[in-house]
Amino acid sequence: MAKTSIVESEAAHFGGLARDWWDPDGASAMLHKLNPVRLGYIRDMVDQHFGLDECSFSPLQGKRALDVGCGAGLLAEPLARMGAEVTAVDAAPELIAAAKAHAEGQGIAIDYRAIGVEELGGAFDLVTAMEVIEHVADPQAFVTSLAARLAPGGLLILSTPNRTAWSKLLTITLAEGFGKIPKGTHDYAKFIDPDTMRGLLTKTGLEVIDFEGIAMSPTRGLHLSEDVRLNYLVAAKWP
Repeated sequence: MAKTSIVESEAAHFGGLARDWWDPDGASAMLHKLNPVRLGYIRDMVDQHFGLDECSFSPLQGKRALDVGCGAGLLAEPLARMGAEVTAVDAAPELIAAAKAHAEGQGIAIDYRAIGVEELGGAFDLVTAMEVIEHVADPQAFVTSLAARLAPGGLLILSTPNRTAWSKLLTITLAEGFGKIPKGTHDYAKFIDPDTMRGLLTKTGLEVIDFEGIAMSPTRGLHLSEDVRLNYLVAAKWP
C-alpha cells in the first residue's frame, strides 16, 4: 500500500482554489451545481441502508461521518446539519483553513484536518469521497484506506467521472476548455469506469450495493440518472 494517497501537485492545484470555493459563481461553480445531486443520493442511500425516516431533518443524528477530500466543506456542512458528528480531511491546508472559517461563520462544529485518510484513525458509520479517487496516487490503496475507516454496518459512498469518450468531451474538452472547470483539474488517464471501481471495492472485502449515474441535460442540468457515461456514484457496505 502507498504511504499516502496524496499527490502534491493535485493538492496544490485545489489549494489554489480555496479563496472563492464557497462562491457559487467562482472557480468551483460546477461543484456547487453537483453538490445537491450528490446530497440527494446520499440521503436516499442513508435512509435505505440504516432504515431511517425519510422525513427526518436529522437522519444522521448519533452517527459519525467522514468526508475524505472535503475541499472547503461543501458536503461536510450538510452532513453536519443532518445531525452527524463529522470529521473531514483534505490534502490542501488552504482548503482546510477556508473550511474551518466558513463552518465557524455558520456555527457548525466539524473536525477538519489537513491530512490524508491513511493518517486518520477511528471508525465511521458513513464515509464519503466525492470526486477524489481520480486525483489520488494509488486508487486501490485509497479505497483500502477508506474501507479501513468504515465501521461494521457502515456505508461508503464515492463519486467519480466515468472513463468514457462522453465524459472526456464534457468534463475536459468542453468544461475545462471553456473555463467552467479550472484547466488542469482532470487527467483522463486517471478516470475509472464502474467495472474497475467494483473491482477496487470488492478487493477490500466490501460489497457494492448500488451504482447511480449523474447525467447532464440542457433542461435538467446535472441530475441522477441510469446513464453512467458522464459521472456516477457508488455505494458499498461490509457483507
